[in-house]
This record gives sequence, C-alpha cells and structure tokens, in this order.
Amino acid sequence: MSLLLALLALLAGGPSVEARAEHGDAPPGWAPDARAARDYSARRVGEVSFSVRTRRDRWEHRPRMRANSASLIKAMLLVAYLDQRTVRTRALGPADREALEPMIRFSDNESASRVREIVGDGAILRLARRARMRDFRLSAWWGLSQTTAADQSRWWLRLPELTPALHRAYALRLLGSIVGEQRWGIADAPPDGWRLAFKGGWGSGRGAVNHQVALLRRGSQRVALAIITNGSPTHEYGEETLRGVALRLLRGLAEAPRTARAAPRPAAPPQVTDTRAAEPPPDVTATPEPAPATDRDPFTPAPPPP
Repeated sequence: MSLLLALLALLAGGPSVEARAEHGDAPPGWAPDARAARDYSARRVGEVSFSVRTRRDRWEHRPRMRANSASLIKAMLLVAYLDQRTVRTRALGPADREALEPMIRFSDNESASRVREIVGDGAILRLARRARMRDFRLSAWWGLSQTTAADQSRWWLRLPELTPALHRAYALRLLGSIVGEQRWGIADAPPDGWRLAFKGGWGSGRGAVNHQVALLRRGSQRVALAIITNGSPTHEYGEETLRGVALRLLRGLAEAPRTARAAPRPAAPPQVTDTRAAEPPPDVTATPEPAPATDRDPFTPAPPPP
C-alpha cells in the first residue's frame, strides 16, 4: 500500500518522499557539551548561535537568531533541483552534474544563480515547508535569504528523506566532497567513524557572516549540527569560532556506543529443597485445591535487550 501511495504521489507531482519518514537516533547516552560551547561562544567576538538535533532531542543556544544564509541555501537548491518532476526519477546526465557540482563542491555563485532560475522560487519555498523551516525568508538575492540555526538543523536532519531516493546517495556524496580549501570549522573536527556531509556559508571573506551546517551519520545513527555566526572581525577568526564550537558540541561522539547496553538480567531465585520426611500416602485420594493467587512465583525474567 505504501508503495502504491508513493507512486500516486509521484504521478501527481507531489513530494517525492513522505515528510513522516523516520530518521536515525543519536548514540545512546551521548549528549553534546552544550554548556562548554555556550561558554566558549560568550568569549568570542560577534554573535554565535547553534543547534544540535537528533530524532528525539535537541540542544540549542540562541537557536532563532536570524542571519543571512549566504551559501547555506545552496544545499536547498541542490535538493530542489533533484526533486524536479523531470529529474527525480531519471539518471543524472552531464548537464545536471555540471550545474550542481561546482555549486556544492566549490560554492560557485554563478552556478547557484543558474540553478535557482531553473527550479524557481516556488520549489525552494515548497522544500522549506516540507522541511518544517519556521524562520526561512527567501530573498531576491539568494545569499540574503534569512535563516536560523534551528531551521538549519531541523532540515538537515531530514535532508536524506527530503531528497528523491534515486539521487539520495549522490546528494550526500556531493555534500561530503567539499574542496579542501573550504573544509574548516566542523570539517576540522569530524569524529572518527562518522560520515560527514556539510555546507558552509560566508560573506566574501570579510567575516561578517560565517556559518556551517552538517549531518553526521554512523550506521543508523544521525546527528545534525548548525552553527551561525555574525560579526567576526575577520574570516579567519570566524573559522576558528566555528571550529571551537564544533569541537565542544561533538565531544565524545566518536567514543559513543553504537547500541544501547543491555541491562543485566536479575539473578534467578535460589532453589529450595524440601528436606522434610515424606508423609505416608493418605487412605483416600483427594483432588488438590488450586494454589491461591498469592503463591505465584514473584520472579519475572527481564525483557530481552532492545
């Protein structure tokens, strides 16, 4: 039935993936060091906000502080392009890759402007609604579109489900292959064993804005992280702020367990042997009475580990 509904939605031109799709959980027992990240942010010049999100939890500091999105919007342009009715169910060709890869890997602005013209503002706004973004405001100049850390972590956590299934691996691979000269901040602090997809946005090297958003995946586990900064004195200073916040928020993630540890089973009750002498059999065979409810064995085995 779900396959039939998906096919009907596809034929109708609706969203390629249901918004209710499940997302991976965080490692059991892990939480970001949000207090250390807040304390560090307070010592930095400029404004800092962040949001860390998993399927069940989130940790945030000034999560709805608005900022110009700069190149963060290019990830939205990527998914909006891949979700076009004429693209979502066919293999990508050289023209598609020529439009998308410079925009993501090199953060090329001319490519982004061309992709926006192709998909149109309506597709971007529909994606924002499907991603449940609350503060996004699209601007005529895409780099001045307004965003927040809360919106970015929310939509990046669901980015795989919001990308057509046929192109999901390509999108994540592209977002994981940013060129070396743009791999600062979060990309300087990825935890071992986790796959990193991310995108940065900055203001022409001046430090006015310097943002990064990332999705970290390990098996079925998933963590989304967004860091927004305004007013850094230089671009390099902003890079260091992003790195310092990311290091504190991702602390302990590499060592976090992949599965929850099973609770130990309670010990079985001791066996009691009746040492009383056997009584002689009675002259009359009687039907034994049922044991009262209070005689039930109180021991209940632990449920199997999840």
